[in-house]
This record gives sequence, structure tokens and C-alpha cells, in this order.
Amino acid sequence: MIRINLLPFRAARKKENIKRQISIFVLTTLFAFAAMGYVYIQLESEVAAQQARKAELKKKLTKYDKTLKELKKLKKEIREIRAKLKVIRDLEKKKTGPVKLLDQIATAVPKEKLWLRSLKEKKGRLTLQGTAMDNETVALFMTNLEASPLIRTVDLKNTRLKRIKKYKLNVTDFVLECKTTAFKKKRKAKGKARKRR
Repeated sequence: MIRINLLPFRAARKKENIKRQISIFVLTTLFAFAAMGYVYIQLESEVAAQQARKAELKKKLTKYDKTLKELKKLKKEIREIRAKLKVIRDLEKKKTGPVKLLDQIATAVPKEKLWLRSLKEKKGRLTLQGTAMDNETVALFMTNLEASPLIRTVDLKNTRLKRIKKYKLNVTDFVLECKTTAFKKKRKAKGKARKRR
């Protein structure tokens, strides 16, 4: 019988398996490092791109901040201008009422027969004092006043005959009291409506 010694063959095979395992381990390790290097490079390039984008967005934000500040400033100016315009409109409304009232009173005065000495207005009550040539002129003046859309009622408070010695002339001093629509009281309806709610 022939004996074959298989020990060297097994040892060689074992060495070969060890070499193969070492080479697989080294190749796997190299591949893992290469893959990690690739991922690292990719991530680095992505981080750099994001940082560049972030810097660009910051620049845009600074531009927008300037724009927002300008917008806030413009809104503030617009509010101030609107408030001023409201005040001007209110003043114009308040100004035109008395001017129209004075115009209508001046129109109602009979020319060269009646002279007004004083005119007082308080809370819709207008008091007129003056001098007329006679009682008929005072009556005509009262009729003219009642025809005015801004005057509701005209009441004669008193008349008094007066003698001007220098001119040898008799005249009539008078006091009239009128209610006007030029002055409007604040309505209390708003307060009542709030209470109902």
C-alpha cells in the first residue's frame, strides 16, 4: 500500500486561505476607506455649497432688511400724512360752516338800513346785536335770516328806540337770538348703542 502525506498540501491550502482572507480583509478595508473618503468629499462639497448659499442668502437678507426698514419708515410717514390730512379736512369742515353762516348773515342784512354791532355764537345759539333805521327793517332782517338754510329759528329778544341828537335821527337798537345748524352736538346714540351690546 502506498502512503501519501497530505500534511504539506493541507498546510499550503491553509496558508492560501489565510492569504485570501487577509487580502479580502485588506481589500474590504481599502474599499470601506475609499467609500468613506468619497462620502466625506461629497459631504464636504455639499457643506461648502450650503455655506456659499447661506452667505448669499445673508447678503439678500441684508438687502431685504434695508428694504423692510425703508417700508416701515414709509408706512410711518404715510400714517403721519393721513393724520395730517384728517386734521386738515376737519379744519376745512369747521372753517366752512362759520364762513357760510357769516356769508348768509351778511346777505340777509338790508343794505344801508341796518348795522350789526356784535355777533356771538355758542353751542348753536347765535346772538346778534345791531342798529336799524326802524322796526320794519328789523322785521325784514329777521325774515331774511329765517330764509337761510343754516338758521332754524329767529327770536326777537328786545328792541329799543334810540335818538341820535347829532344827526337828529331816531334809530332802533335790537337783540336777536337764533338757533343755527352750523354747530352740531355730538350725538349720544353711539353711547346708547354700546350699552345695548
